[in-house]
Amino acid sequence: MSISPEDLIMQADVMNVRLDMMRGLAVWEAAPVAQHQLELDRIRASIQVVSSSGDICVHLANVLFKFQENSWVTPDIALLQTLPPSSERHQALNSVPEAVVEIISEGYKRKDLELAPEFYLAMGVQDVVIFDPQTRLVYHHRKDGTKRLESPIPITFECGCSCEV
Repeated sequence: MSISPEDLIMQADVMNVRLDMMRGLAVWEAAPVAQHQLELDRIRASIQVVSSSGDICVHLANVLFKFQENSWVTPDIALLQTLPPSSERHQALNSVPEAVVEIISEGYKRKDLELAPEFYLAMGVQDVVIFDPQTRLVYHHRKDGTKRLESPIPITFECGCSCEV
């Protein structure tokens, strides 16, 4: 019996383990610790619309997205300008987020610093923010380059939303 990657990811979630598939590469990660969740909640609480190009800032935490190229990924925070269709809300979303924020968990720096930015940008995500709570460093990736910043710092995304990381 063969199991689909999406079903395997859902089973991992039930076991409180995170499994992402980036272009067919399986990336396992333990469930986040309390500090990770506190940072995630702090960042989400600061998200707001700041320009007329963004009428709405839907932000979802730990939601599974199905990308092209055999890829299923669960960003810590995904920002969208529209609500996901009700038909997709009980499964992996087939849309590409406008922005993604990843919070580095101890032991998973390589995934977040090396794999995630290149992957997300290649899939069409406009802004990729990686935050390291240990060092307070923030990396803001766009197609035109990367900025290295220090937290706390406000970040404005191409979609017209902002947050403080």
